[in-house]
Amino acid sequence: MSQSPYTDLERPPLSQRALRRALVVPNGLWTDVRVVAETGSTNSDLAKAARDGAPEGLVLVAERQTTGRGRLGRLWTSPPRAGLTLSVLLRPVGVDITRFGWLPLLAGVALTEAVRRIAEVDAVLKWPNDLLVDERKCAGILAEAIPPPAGPAVVIGVGLNTTLREHELPRPDATSLALAGAVCADRAPILHAFLRSLAAWYERWRDAGGDPDASGLREAYAFHCATLGREVLVHLPDGSQVRGRADGVDIDGRIVVESQAFAAADVVHLR
Repeated sequence: MSQSPYTDLERPPLSQRALRRALVVPNGLWTDVRVVAETGSTNSDLAKAARDGAPEGLVLVAERQTTGRGRLGRLWTSPPRAGLTLSVLLRPVGVDITRFGWLPLLAGVALTEAVRRIAEVDAVLKWPNDLLVDERKCAGILAEAIPPPAGPAVVIGVGLNTTLREHELPRPDATSLALAGAVCADRAPILHAFLRSLAAWYERWRDAGGDPDASGLREAYAFHCATLGREVLVHLPDGSQVRGRADGVDIDGRIVVESQAFAAADVVHLR
């Protein structure tokens, strides 16, 4: 017999009906919100939906994800209902594909705003879009492009640790909102706040043709990003490393360290 989702009162299930009622509104970005008990990867599911012609604004939330992926091929797992695991499908009409690299950073800004507002913890971003609380990872974001003929489209996946306990953490440098002393770690209001912030930022960015400066996105990202202005170690895909001060993000969202811009790298904050 499968375990009831109500056996752990700290981890109540999400209501698909309530989410749809709150988020699927006339002239809004979100066209449907689906909640499933379990799936391998919400990103993979939405990528398939995109290839099958699904419209922009589809949101898929999983109570448990078994084969979720993070940046650089890392595995992202969580106990049932211990976190927010979701993906959204976006089709940025009128935006040049060269600007799509800003979408995961945009999602990072939206998530940081939502967590700070609802959970009331000092959440910050580590470039490009890891959400940190007390220098420990609390969330990750992964964006995947869908090329023509099904696209151009982008699927953005988010994994946020809400009520994980210490022994459930996937790695020693991770944390959860509950462990960080959040005022609220309830997934429903955090999800509402995130999707509303994401929609607002996305529409502003899209209406500006993907321009990160005209939309205010680059300024907002710099405000929330704890990587900028500090010493970092950049691990590059070829195995080489660059150490220096992170001076900013360029017009394409790349991190600038020692006058060099990097798009694909793993950044470590140095103390």
